[in-house]
Amino acid sequence: FGKLKSATPNRLDLADWLTDSSNPLTARVVVNRYWQMIFGTGIVKTAEDFGSQGEWPSHPELLDWLAADFVESGWDVRQLLKTMLTSRTYRQSSDVDPQLLAKDPYNRLHARASRYRLSGEFVRDGALSIGGLLHHKVGGPSVYPPQPSGLWREVSHFGHPTIFTAQHFYPDRHEPAFRRSLYTFWKRTSPPPVMTTFDAPNRETCAVRRSLTNTPLQALVLMNEPQFIEASRGLAKRMIGAGASTDERIRHGFRLATARHPAANELAILRKAYQRQLQYFSEAAEPEFAAMSTVASLILNLDETITRE
Repeated sequence: FGKLKSATPNRLDLADWLTDSSNPLTARVVVNRYWQMIFGTGIVKTAEDFGSQGEWPSHPELLDWLAADFVESGWDVRQLLKTMLTSRTYRQSSDVDPQLLAKDPYNRLHARASRYRLSGEFVRDGALSIGGLLHHKVGGPSVYPPQPSGLWREVSHFGHPTIFTAQHFYPDRHEPAFRRSLYTFWKRTSPPPVMTTFDAPNRETCAVRRSLTNTPLQALVLMNEPQFIEASRGLAKRMIGAGASTDERIRHGFRLATARHPAANELAILRKAYQRQLQYFSEAAEPEFAAMSTVASLILNLDETITRE
């Protein structure tokens, strides 16, 4: 796509070639990856394969336009994401009628919004954010959110004369423990259990597409993992401070998690749950807070909370 700047090709020449305006591949791959992150499936479904063996793009002209606009913007990722997120395609409802489902079961034509379970990092960070706990500091060293004790011992080389691997896990507390999942320390032989449960790859090889499953083990994590319990307590605190009545508090927490107010039947179920838990914790030091924390946990466990609707 252009003359080499040096007699002997080097990494700078490779970088120049990858980002040369005459090279259509890099921008198309990047755009497709971000589309996949936002819509669940890339314009080219086989995001890991843009070659002759890959799937043909569902909207080739759109892919070309987005890639060209991305390059012309100076590779501005923020502008690219804004373009996608403010589009009418993204802002559609995920509701589907039987006729449309029969015609386009996998939603490759984008006649409705995509619906898929969020990735593990989004699930964890979202719960902490809803609970008002997510720490937004940018940069810095890795952090160690809580995990079951003893996991690293199972894969560590105890007894070896040289300490050449992380052997002991010391969990962080307070703000460091609530940093974004981007900063979580990752031991490849023992990945963070929460991320593994929500289908995060083990990072031993590059994974362009993740599998997305829904399992009972995921519900167990959402209900019992220490950081999700902390998120429930944080959300309960926000709910109690939002109003005097139980209904006002529940509506506030529900809207924080789902971006909508609960329907009458949903509100009734959560109200009954609160009353039942309030009776259960009647002898606790803070019965209202304990009962509201349980309701907050229910809200954070909703399929709608961990699903892109």
